[in-house]
Amino acid sequence: MSQFIDIHGAEMVFHTKKGHFHALREINLGIDKGEFVTLIGHSGCGKSTLLNLIAGLIKPTEGALICDNKEINAPGPERGVVFQNHSLLPWLTCFQNVYLAVERVFGDKEPKDQLKKRTTDALELVGMGHAIAKRPHEISGGMKQRVGIARALAMEPKVLLMDEPFGALDALTRAHLQDELLKIVARTKSTVVMVTHDVDEAVLLSDRIVMMTNGPAATIGEILTVPLQRPRNRVELAEDPTYVHCRKEVLSFLYTRHGVADRKAA
Repeated sequence: MSQFIDIHGAEMVFHTKKGHFHALREINLGIDKGEFVTLIGHSGCGKSTLLNLIAGLIKPTEGALICDNKEINAPGPERGVVFQNHSLLPWLTCFQNVYLAVERVFGDKEPKDQLKKRTTDALELVGMGHAIAKRPHEISGGMKQRVGIARALAMEPKVLLMDEPFGALDALTRAHLQDELLKIVARTKSTVVMVTHDVDEAVLLSDRIVMMTNGPAATIGEILTVPLQRPRNRVELAEDPTYVHCRKEVLSFLYTRHGVADRKAA
């Protein structure tokens, strides 16, 4: 049986004023339905480029990407995207920001009452039901990210794509939202692909960690399976030998096998 997301021989070359830049080479990756996969690597290794390919925001120079047996050649509501920048429209309330996406996907199929319910349910799911009438400038950075996640989930995407969604947040807020994301994914059974620089975040959240080699012409160096039972508790995992082993493996890849010296030589 084919996997839910299939990436075959994907290459990405950007044409710039300074010439050709070979960002990604020979990317082959399969992701199962309901799997949580993180992409990790040093800056410039093409993590976000690979995520954008899956999102359909850019097209590969070579190769093909398949989602649910359909070729990815453009953005679509079956693939919800959450960026590091929440991208909320500042003149709209939290409710209106989410409703806009819901109406776009379901507006021609469902009555307004159902659209409103979808919007409210999504905001409740991320713990933002109390702030539906507030505008982005009236809420914290962590709350804005919750609304961004609610907007993506409200479209009922088959795949949730996240590009360092917690990267700009303070450590405490980041940890809280990581825990909330674990609960949301457990409830929705979403397939998630997430870009991160944070090793602990990758091990805490993932079923598998895809480790990218240094760019240019970056590719998949290693893939680590994280055999930790769910639900996961960050306090209990801190001294779990499997967690410690996985963390050590990722750190070893990043800083020993693909460390600073490798980057300078590239």
